[in-house]
Amino acid sequence: MTTETSYYHSPVGYLELIANDTALIGCYFLDDEPSNITEPQHPILKQTHQQLEAYFNQGLQDFDIPLDLQGTAFRQQAWQALQTIPYGQTASYLDMAVKIGNPKAVRAIGQANGQNPVSIIVPCHRVINHNGKLGGYGGGLWRKEWLLAHEKKHLNQNS
Repeated sequence: MTTETSYYHSPVGYLELIANDTALIGCYFLDDEPSNITEPQHPILKQTHQQLEAYFNQGLQDFDIPLDLQGTAFRQQAWQALQTIPYGQTASYLDMAVKIGNPKAVRAIGQANGQNPVSIIVPCHRVINHNGKLGGYGGGLWRKEWLLAHEKKHLNQNS
């Protein structure tokens, strides 16, 4: 299966987007500007650009991009659970462990979140510590804080 890559310039930096023939397989934060930015040609990458544009500018709440997430059965389960956290809301690592039926798997949930291959679209930024603090985030805490504030702002504007 072939893959194609494109880059999206977001308010939280560049995102590297990777698609195979049928689905999005990666959305990764970049700290530096990529050198080979071109308009996406792949239909999945075009769709991803459009939906990210709507997320950042109009408060799109639900992505409907086809995903092909590769990981262990546990990670798959954790990533599925992430997609149930409503836009503009948060859940704790413990909440997520309970949701998948394994309340002792709090650390494993954190590790699965850290391995999430499609940041923003599978919203691992919505998971916080049980005490309400932000906790870790692979893209950097400043991005997590920005994304949560962005969603709350759009949620309040749309209510």
